[in-house]
Amino acid sequence: MNSFKALNLKPGRAICYSGFREGQSPSGIYPTYDEVKEDLLLLQSQWSYLRLYDCDAHADTVLKVIEQENLPFQVMLGAYIVAEMNNFGCPWGGGVYTEEQLVENKIKNRSQIKKLIDLANQFPTIICTLSAGNEACVDWTDHYVSVASVIEYVNLIKSEAKQPVTFCENYVPWLTKLNPLVDAVDFISIHTYPVWEYKNIHEALDYTKENYFSVANKYPNKPVIITEAGWATNSNGRGIEPHNVSEENQAIYYQDLVNWTDKDKILTFVFEAFDESWKGSPEPLEPEKHWGLYKIDRTPKLVMTN
Repeated sequence: MNSFKALNLKPGRAICYSGFREGQSPSGIYPTYDEVKEDLLLLQSQWSYLRLYDCDAHADTVLKVIEQENLPFQVMLGAYIVAEMNNFGCPWGGGVYTEEQLVENKIKNRSQIKKLIDLANQFPTIICTLSAGNEACVDWTDHYVSVASVIEYVNLIKSEAKQPVTFCENYVPWLTKLNPLVDAVDFISIHTYPVWEYKNIHEALDYTKENYFSVANKYPNKPVIITEAGWATNSNGRGIEPHNVSEENQAIYYQDLVNWTDKDKILTFVFEAFDESWKGSPEPLEPEKHWGLYKIDRTPKLVMTN
């Protein structure tokens, strides 16, 4: 299914954008207007669509820059919902909260959904699609939310905003657990990371296709897009074998991915624009810090120099 046509969008390439630079983080200092403007001027030659994860001050700045500088981006905006249930199986030890925290989190989530709706209505020509959350139902998440709660949020967004609504999640839960959510969303958004599943670069594209079509073939009447797919360039060995990541492998996977998704007209958000040093553990080679097509100082990696 041509996902652009199904969502009434123009064909174009898409990328996940989070502009936090060295010394910045969502819990501290945010990128300035001029820093975001610099980023978007760099990205506009390659990408038409940006994905933002959160209705925070960073999203406010990005939307303001696009509007005031008249930049040609369309935005997929997400609400970042936090834990409403304990996940005792979270592999890195997160995911466990007091009952008081969980009650507070539910209040925060409703506020986040309300902010998403407000921004969608404030920027109707820039924000093209909406997401009710990110990786909140998969077994390994540290911010676990029930499927019923996600359905509640999707329905609330659809009742008050005009843009198509989805929920962004790893491909696995869509095959079973998220069946009840499928009828509620306007389209399905999957994440696929062959390198996290110990696939080498020669297996990578076939595995991505396998992930995608396992969901798309299960729900033939629902548009399916990819909201995260990418290849890291460094690893300390935590979850990703160091020999399997490099700038060369990232360049190969990116080119294979966009050649396929351009041809098949599948809206695909590459993960991600820039490295982010605040992510993951303090170790400098922590893989979470090294998914950018550009380094944190905005110099291009190999994939962007060709």
